Amino acid sequence: MTTRTLIEAEALASLLGDARLRVFDCRFDLARPAYGRAAYADEHVPGAVFADLNTDLSAPATATSGRHPLPAAEEFAARLRAWGVNADSRVVAYDDNNGAHAARLWWMLRWLGHDAVAVLDGGMRRWLQLGLPLTEDVPAPAPGNFIARPRPEMAVAAAEVLSASTNPAVRILDARAPERYRGEVEPIDKVAGHVPGARNHPFGMSLDSQGRFLPPQVLRDTLTASLDGVAPESAIVYCGSGVTACHVLLALEHAGLTGARLYPGSWSEWSRDPSRPVATGVMP
Repeated sequence: MTTRTLIEAEALASLLGDARLRVFDCRFDLARPAYGRAAYADEHVPGAVFADLNTDLSAPATATSGRHPLPAAEEFAARLRAWGVNADSRVVAYDDNNGAHAARLWWMLRWLGHDAVAVLDGGMRRWLQLGLPLTEDVPAPAPGNFIARPRPEMAVAAAEVLSASTNPAVRILDARAPERYRGEVEPIDKVAGHVPGARNHPFGMSLDSQGRFLPPQVLRDTLTASLDGVAPESAIVYCGSGVTACHVLLALEHAGLTGARLYPGSWSEWSRDPSRPVATGVMP
């Protein structure tokens, strides 16, 4: 596996049995938190370990945090070791939601300094379409030797987002659906709208009708348009709770536009504090 962004289903199938391979099933449904684990128990990619968004890829939410705060770096590193991840592991994450949840694990591994990680392009949908192997067997990996080498610069806090909201040299991208960005609907959080100055770039713009990522040049064109003259390393991406924003960061990386940062707290954190400004409608 040479890619550090996406991997094709056929390529992953050819790697099954590789001692360095670690596969993670990240299926999740916000409305049905138990869904992912049940789907995994029913069938999954051989060798895959289940990673739950709520309990594995997030710390417990607090009164001031977003819905899916990042766990402490060393706590997550310990979890990776328990899952059998080693320094030389080749990690693949998948889900059945167009990579929206798998991208969170992809970003978190890179955040801890592990670049040999990819998202299964097309996810479980593509795997099933090709009739590739499935199993009910749950692996019991030996503890790994993964050591975190955190890259804290990959994430920003609310204070930096506030500063960026009035800085034309920084581009804030909102990965949510357009109607949520505009403040017309808000199905989850108490306040509707977006961070002032943010531009809407829904994560679904990166996908074709089959839920697979568009070619890198197409991604580059659409993302460059949203960046609108700002270098990718001067971009901040957020969403509802710091999950689908990782999907946009994956698309940026796959397009060769590297260096953008994540606001992990995202709208669910931002909107909890009434002192933070809120905008509605579209950018003028």
